[in-house]
Amino acid sequence: MHPLNTPARHLPTAFLSPQHVAEIVHTRGLPAIFQGLVETLRADFLRWPEFDKSARVASHSAKGVIELMPIADASTYSFKYVNGHPGNTRQGLSTVMAFGVLADVDTGIPLLVSELTLTTALRTAATSVMAAQALARPESRVMALIGNGAQSEFQALAFHYLMGIEEIRLFDVDAAATEKLMRNLQGTSLRLVQCASALEAARGADILTTVTADKALATIVTPDMVTPGMHINGVGGDCPGKTELHPEVLRRGPVFVEYAPQSRVEGDVQQMPADFPVTELWQVLSGAAAGRTSADQVTVFDSVGFALEDYSALRFMRAQALALGMGEPLPLIPALADPKNLFSALGNAVPQRVEGVQALDSAARSVAYSGA
Repeated sequence: MHPLNTPARHLPTAFLSPQHVAEIVHTRGLPAIFQGLVETLRADFLRWPEFDKSARVASHSAKGVIELMPIADASTYSFKYVNGHPGNTRQGLSTVMAFGVLADVDTGIPLLVSELTLTTALRTAATSVMAAQALARPESRVMALIGNGAQSEFQALAFHYLMGIEEIRLFDVDAAATEKLMRNLQGTSLRLVQCASALEAARGADILTTVTADKALATIVTPDMVTPGMHINGVGGDCPGKTELHPEVLRRGPVFVEYAPQSRVEGDVQQMPADFPVTELWQVLSGAAAGRTSADQVTVFDSVGFALEDYSALRFMRAQALALGMGEPLPLIPALADPKNLFSALGNAVPQRVEGVQALDSAARSVAYSGA
């Protein structure tokens, strides 16, 4: 039996590696992956009241942050472990690295352990598109993309495939990042325009997307960059002390967020008073609240990333892997003939008789120093 199709009471856990996820994407094709993720995300956002939700738990340091992002409905629990260390690239490491778990609520068995570094980039771009489909003008064809690092190609392609974006105006303080993006996307039909500043990139854009990485109270988008009818997709501001949008930009139009208690701490709206009005995206998708109300209106999606998006991405990738026969077993939990006899999993680990406390201390020290 394939590990992804194993009943919850059986072991082992299924595992999806980065190679598995890449193979799924190659097999299905990026347009279908983005479309499937958007559909899965929308379906889960429409079930918003069914989820046990909380803001992520974050451990901040001088160089970055490590976070846990849990969520559950009545049948499935998930969490993501993810970091954000902007200085990692100087050591040849990724700024963001992640993995996640899907577990069965009734038994607690981890059904799936999966990489989430690639998958997070895919689901973040899909979430941006899902929001833009509800908030941007349907005739939008030009997008400014400020911040051309690891997330940028995913955003560009998702908007190209699913929103009909034809031209991407690019800016990054690191010109090499923009050149990297242009190389990666040179085989597409997108018109890629390298700009000398964020202001130049914003000129003529219907949608303005920011995906910067610096953990700082930055002002990437200023009021003079905003034009009537523009949709702003703020993706990079995602932890306390990290912003991208000038406060006056937030006042230019309605602001939409994923989960208000988390966004008020981590998003660009952390700069605003506690009573600054925001609308959760699920309310727009369900019809409970208005999205864009006129062609000239400026809309802002202050995106920080929420655990429900990872839940959706994990269940989507699990379904794809199951359909394609991908993944492998991961013996994460000991298999026990008698579930009340955990000690039996150690095998023949009981030592021969040891006399006295002094002998026990000697045995313990020999174990402790055996690798010295």
